[in-house]
Amino acid sequence: MAEPLSPALLVLVLAAVALDLAIGDPRCLPHPVVGMGAVIARLERAWNRGAPRARRIKGALMTALVVMGTWLLAWAAIALLARLHPWLGWLAEWWLLASSLAIRGLRDAALAVAAPLARGDLPAARRALSMIVGRDTAELAEPELARGAVETVAENTVDGITAPLFFALLGGAPLALAYKAVNTLDSMVGYRSERYLHFGRASARLDDAANWLPARLTAVTLWLGAFCLARWERGLRIRGALAATRREAPRHPSPNSGWPEAMVANLLGVQLGGTNHYRGEVSERARLGVPHEPLGAAHIPAAIRLMHGGWLGFLALLAAVVLLGEALS
Repeated sequence: MAEPLSPALLVLVLAAVALDLAIGDPRCLPHPVVGMGAVIARLERAWNRGAPRARRIKGALMTALVVMGTWLLAWAAIALLARLHPWLGWLAEWWLLASSLAIRGLRDAALAVAAPLARGDLPAARRALSMIVGRDTAELAEPELARGAVETVAENTVDGITAPLFFALLGGAPLALAYKAVNTLDSMVGYRSERYLHFGRASARLDDAANWLPARLTAVTLWLGAFCLARWERGLRIRGALAATRREAPRHPSPNSGWPEAMVANLLGVQLGGTNHYRGEVSERARLGVPHEPLGAAHIPAAIRLMHGGWLGFLALLAAVVLLGEALS
C-alpha cells in the first residue's frame, strides 16, 4: 500500500477519480457500502433495545465495530493481494478507492430529476427525487423539486466526494472506506427520532467530527471554483458569497451540511431550506441564501457544475499539500 500523503498515493487517488468518472458504480459489481448497510441493519435489529443508557452503549459499540472492521477488512484484502503480486494489491486499492467516490453517481442522480423537470414531467421528476431524498415528494411542484435536487448535490459533494478524497490521501482505501462506514452509519441510524435518538448518538457525533474540516474546506473550494466557472456560467454571485455562507451555515441543523448548501445557494442566487415533509410530519429547515430568482430545473445542472468545480479545487488543494510535503522532506 502507498504511504499516506505520498505522491504515489496521490497518483492512485487520481486514477480512482478517473475510474469513478468513467464507470461510476456498475450494478453488476459488488459495492462495499451495500455490505456495510447489511451489517448495520442486522446489528441495529439485534441491539437497539433496552434502556436509553444501554442503547447508547450498544450503539457506540456497533459504531466502533463497523468502522474498525471496515478499515481492517480493506487493509487485510489489499495486503493479502499485494503478497500474491504487487499489482494485485494496487488494483484492489484502486477499485476500493473508486468505490468510495460518487462523482458520476451524484451527477446522474441529479440529472435524472433535472431532465423530466425541464420537459414538465413532474410525476417522473418526483419519482427520481424520491430515490435520493427522504422527504415526501408526491405533491412537490417544480421549485421544491429543484430545491431537493440542488440541496442533495450540495450536501453530497462533501459526503460523496471531498471527504472521501480527504481521508483517501490521509490513509488510502482503508481509511476512505472507514469514512464511508461512518457516513453510512449516520445515514441509517443517526436520526433524532424516538427509535434512534440514543442508539444512533455515537454514529451521528462521529459523522459530525469526520466531516467538520472537509465541509468547511469544500465551501471554500466551491467558492474558488466559481471564479473559474464564471467565464461560462452566467449569473454566479461570487461577491459576498463567502461572508454570507459564514453567517448562514450555522443556522442549519447539521453542523456541516449548512456550509456547502449555503455556498451553493449564495453562488446561484437562490434560497435553499424551508419546509419539508417526512411521512406527513412537517420539518422546518433554516433558509439559506437570498432568492434573487425562483428555483427551477436549470439550477440543477448549474449546481452540478459548481460541484465539479468544488471537488476539482479540493483535489488540487490536497495535491498541493502532498507535493509541498514531499518537496520539504
